[in-house]
Amino acid sequence: MRQLTKISTAIGMVGLSSVLFMGHSVADTSANIPAKTPDRMAKSIQSLTAVADLSATVTNQDGSNDADENGSTTEGMPNRAVNNSNEVNVKPDKLSQQLTGTNKSVPLLNKLLPTIQYNTENLPKAAQQVNAANWTVGAKIDRTIGTKLQALLNWQHSGVGPVDGYWGKNTLKAMQAFQKAQGLPITNTLNMETWQALTKDSKLNMQPVLANYILSDNDVYIKTTTIPASAAEKAKLDGMYYESVLEGLAEKFHMSESYLKSLNPKATFNTGDIITVYNPGNPNTKSVSRVVADKTTQTLYAYDDENNLVASYPSTVGSIATPSPTGTHTVKVKVHEPNYTYTNEDGSKLIIPPGPNNPVGAVWIGLSEPTYGIHGSPDPARISRQASAGCVRLTNWDALALLGTITNDATVEFQ
Repeated sequence: MRQLTKISTAIGMVGLSSVLFMGHSVADTSANIPAKTPDRMAKSIQSLTAVADLSATVTNQDGSNDADENGSTTEGMPNRAVNNSNEVNVKPDKLSQQLTGTNKSVPLLNKLLPTIQYNTENLPKAAQQVNAANWTVGAKIDRTIGTKLQALLNWQHSGVGPVDGYWGKNTLKAMQAFQKAQGLPITNTLNMETWQALTKDSKLNMQPVLANYILSDNDVYIKTTTIPASAAEKAKLDGMYYESVLEGLAEKFHMSESYLKSLNPKATFNTGDIITVYNPGNPNTKSVSRVVADKTTQTLYAYDDENNLVASYPSTVGSIATPSPTGTHTVKVKVHEPNYTYTNEDGSKLIIPPGPNNPVGAVWIGLSEPTYGIHGSPDPARISRQASAGCVRLTNWDALALLGTITNDATVEFQ
């Protein structure tokens, strides 16, 4: 087994109550890892960007340990994505929800998750059908109903992973998490009681699931790179950027790349293009004081300080070969845009730079249990469909949403 090395990082957390120090934190890798994620990587986390202030100073301290690692809202869609400074000169009908309210997490979430501008004029017929979709007992969950169902679950903080319109494992888990939060019977199929609970908020139910978005220079002229297979080649990169504009857009709108393409079959994805996109749900804004990583359901459940289930996220939690820890632990550090340190067989180290395709994605939340944490992923479509080496993997957007709400002393339980 390769030796894993941790780097402790002291992070100045603006707006938080104290300075957090990174513990000995090691992220996971998995069996059957694609080229983006080198197998059996050793990692350490350094913060290039502090969570609450993009200009915060970072101090590094060396540490050592060995382990084997294989609120309220404004009118508009519950959404998240980019507010572009080079926006095309076409005024949108609405803004996707920009978080407001008195919750302490709101300012930080607004920094982590900027706002989308969108409109619903002249939507394609297929998009209009999704927006107007209504499930009835016995109706097949086709892609039209499936997209509406995924949106309703997301908007009520039961995450489905990348929206693709299909009824699948992560959508089923999200529905069951929603049922749990609502005190409904847990079922394996959609029923009218659940649908009525999902649609009882008429204002929410009237929001467009699919909308028009005007591509700006900031969407199109992004840094991209080809992600090599080896850690040595990864370490030579300036950043672990997206591999294509399409990949970046799909993650921005919390969609699968294939669904984005199918909704826009003739799109060239150039500045000024109007594309049809899914409007991602507004994240939970309630402070999270406790999370439960359920190894059986491969779901991360988030609770407030009154033990209310406020959000759930599809996750990858360990594996049979490399299980997650047991028991209860605490959050020791929160890092936005971490890097990743790979340790070779001879003990030499390589620093893989930050970026959305970094092996731990855009976020690292280190735990009091050395080498373990909750983090993002370069492969959102594989969440819950892969093995990890003990850590909890989330999509980058779910990891960012959690980063903005989880408290410094939150407990993390593995079940």
